[in-house]
Amino acid sequence: MQLSDIRAVVTGGVSGLGLAVARPLVAHGGKVALFDVNDDKGAAAVAELGDGKARYFRTDVTSEDGVVANLAAAKEFLGGLNALVNCAGILGAGRVLGKEAAMPLAQFQSTVMVNLVGSFNVAKGAAALMQHNAAGEDGERGVIVNTASVAAYEGQIGQAAYSASKGGVVGMTLPMARELSRFGIRVMTIAPGIFWTPMVDGMPESVQQSLGASIPFPSRLGRPEEFADLVAYILQNRYLNGETIRLDGATRLAPK
Repeated sequence: MQLSDIRAVVTGGVSGLGLAVARPLVAHGGKVALFDVNDDKGAAAVAELGDGKARYFRTDVTSEDGVVANLAAAKEFLGGLNALVNCAGILGAGRVLGKEAAMPLAQFQSTVMVNLVGSFNVAKGAAALMQHNAAGEDGERGVIVNTASVAAYEGQIGQAAYSASKGGVVGMTLPMARELSRFGIRVMTIAPGIFWTPMVDGMPESVQQSLGASIPFPSRLGRPEEFADLVAYILQNRYLNGETIRLDGATRLAPK
């Protein structure tokens, strides 16, 4: 699949990794629909990318009916739908046993709902549309790229909810790829390490430097465009399927 042919939905698409993914797709002639919940950033992202090449759709990824409706609208705007990149997510940090009390169950549930259930919700809705695409080379009809985290493997203290949600994303990658193979739809997942995101931008400089120094090589935080480069490669390489790729500079998270 050539980038110029990409008609993609990108969740979490108005900032951070999602916006980084959208930029090269549009630059190479593709079109993107940005699913997110920040109207101001959505307008800014569309202004940057170009109104004819990008459109913002306010989307709660945990709403089944809302996602179905927005996917249909996005497909109409895009003139088709052959790619989904799930970048929407929340951190949901908190200890199981905090200083005052145990973690409220609602906090755990909300993290899993956005990161795992939300990813599945948009993926299954996109697959339902992609299955009807005309088959391309090798019978390919679409590609789904989910975002996990290295915390799926080495979750730190305070990341029980986050790690569980991202571990679920890793766990569903292979069975979804196996099931959707008969429709020519590939499913891949990227597990990024510590990247420059709006969350990291808000940290003290000393903390940012400490995070970068903890990464073996290169000893710096990941750049959003490096994540976007991997997404673009996955979209173009049809033999990549059913796998989670760590993108982390060989880092392994410490307990805390």
